[in-house]
Amino acid sequence: MKSSMSDIEKTVTEEEKKETVSRNFIEQIIDKDLAEGVCDTVHTRFPPEPNGYLHIGHAKSILLNYGLAKQYGGKFNMRFDDTNPTKEKEEFVESIKEDIAWLGADWEDRLFFASDYFGEMYEAAVKLIRKGKAYVSDLSADEIREYRGSLTEPGREDPGSSRSMEENLRLFEEMKEGKYADGEKVLRAKIDMASPNINMRDPVIYRVAHMTHHNTGDKWCIYPMYDFAHPIEDAIEGITHSICTLEFEDHRPLYDWVVRELEYPHPPKQIEFAKLYLTNVVTGKRYIKKLVEEGIVDGWDDPRLVSIAALRRRGFTPESIKLFVDLCGISKSNSSVDYAMLEYCIREDLKLKRPRMMAVLDPVKLVIDNYPEGEEMLEIPNNLENESLGSRMVPFGRELYIERDDFMEEPPKKYFRMFPGNEVRLMNAYFVKCTGCVKDKQGNVTEIHCTYDPDSRGGNSPDGRKVKGTIHWVPAHEAVKVETRLYENIIDEEKGVYNEDGSLNLNPNSLTVMRESLVEPALADAKPYESFQFVRNGFFCADSRDSREGAPVFNRIVSLKSSFVLPK
Repeated sequence: MKSSMSDIEKTVTEEEKKETVSRNFIEQIIDKDLAEGVCDTVHTRFPPEPNGYLHIGHAKSILLNYGLAKQYGGKFNMRFDDTNPTKEKEEFVESIKEDIAWLGADWEDRLFFASDYFGEMYEAAVKLIRKGKAYVSDLSADEIREYRGSLTEPGREDPGSSRSMEENLRLFEEMKEGKYADGEKVLRAKIDMASPNINMRDPVIYRVAHMTHHNTGDKWCIYPMYDFAHPIEDAIEGITHSICTLEFEDHRPLYDWVVRELEYPHPPKQIEFAKLYLTNVVTGKRYIKKLVEEGIVDGWDDPRLVSIAALRRRGFTPESIKLFVDLCGISKSNSSVDYAMLEYCIREDLKLKRPRMMAVLDPVKLVIDNYPEGEEMLEIPNNLENESLGSRMVPFGRELYIERDDFMEEPPKKYFRMFPGNEVRLMNAYFVKCTGCVKDKQGNVTEIHCTYDPDSRGGNSPDGRKVKGTIHWVPAHEAVKVETRLYENIIDEEKGVYNEDGSLNLNPNSLTVMRESLVEPALADAKPYESFQFVRNGFFCADSRDSREGAPVFNRIVSLKSSFVLPK
């Protein structure tokens, strides 16, 4: 007989139970900062520029920043980085707010705009001028690029860098007063024109732009550059950890320089992580804008896109996107994720939640010749894997509709659906044997005929005989005609995303519209965003834009088959 567990073994077991899950590198940094007293709380933010709709990559940043704030019992700010009025619109502001709220990131009363701090930013620029750390430049944009040098050659000093503090203050004030045209003068930080980091070679921090701003109107005609404004916004709001994507890694020295020179008592810490890249999708705002303007898609929320609004319209759920982000993980290395992983996540989320309904996308009539006059009601379970979803009653009668490809007059081997002489199961109904079909003058099948076994009600034969094929159906007289939309990737996956000239390799079959689809009666009342599994056809969602009361339009979210294998 084995002896009882020793005290040492018990201790080891208890320690194993207490062992925490592995921490990503950002959590490790935050843990260290809290332990060393660098900060006593965690304060994060999500700072989009309102110049377009958010996409799936932004979801990673939203959920990361919000999740960290919740995890550490801290604060989360929703802030619009609206410092560039040339590209920003109120439409984008509202769409971003809607997307973030839908994802579940609750900013409560912590909604901010960078433009609210334009006064503080102006005073910060004046402070740098007084410290001899900023000057007004007369160089054009092309001349500034030329003076900046290259990766192998240092830059040249700007002639304006030798101006006196008093002159720089006067010129900057005149820029603010609107005395100069767009591009005529800029304010540059005075740092190091020989720095190996080109971002530190006297970057422009203010420019003249006579533009109406969506938030401040015509109050300002000078606007701060992002690299100057962003660290100021973070410092003003008390952000402890400014979490951004890897392309800002080379900008971090400038971020630190700004908060250091402006002498903020609790400077935020910038941390970079890898972006989320999906294979064969379009995320670039420039390309999406072109697709919208040319009418190739019907808006920023076209279900073929991966903007958050498009994913929501197609039928993706916040839970599925969170699962996707969790599976992708947080790292410092850029990598691409197969779109099939995103599809896997929505299947996983919906398969036990949504009822399994019958819809015939490409219908052909089926007539049961020996079925009596009248109809009966069949009780059909809503989801065999989740009994809590209950059941529904569906009418069944002599005339039905089935999928056109569920019948073949001359089938190949191993075709187990309907053909003359073959017996199949009508799902949750009866065994039927095909007796033949009717064709039109062009040879198209217009009607299929069969007989049924009245003793096989429920889809099982009392004599124990088996059938290999089961097909779904809808009742002919009660079926509701709807439009269904089948989507493929908008990019031709075999050719890659871009042509040699930089244009997009568009898939001409990215959208198939089927206007004669038939669904069982209960689906007539589907509400926008309501989703279902259509038996054998995939998961579908009632379109939020084009559905009407009693006449829903269904978008296929995803097919039922998956090529994705979850990594171990």
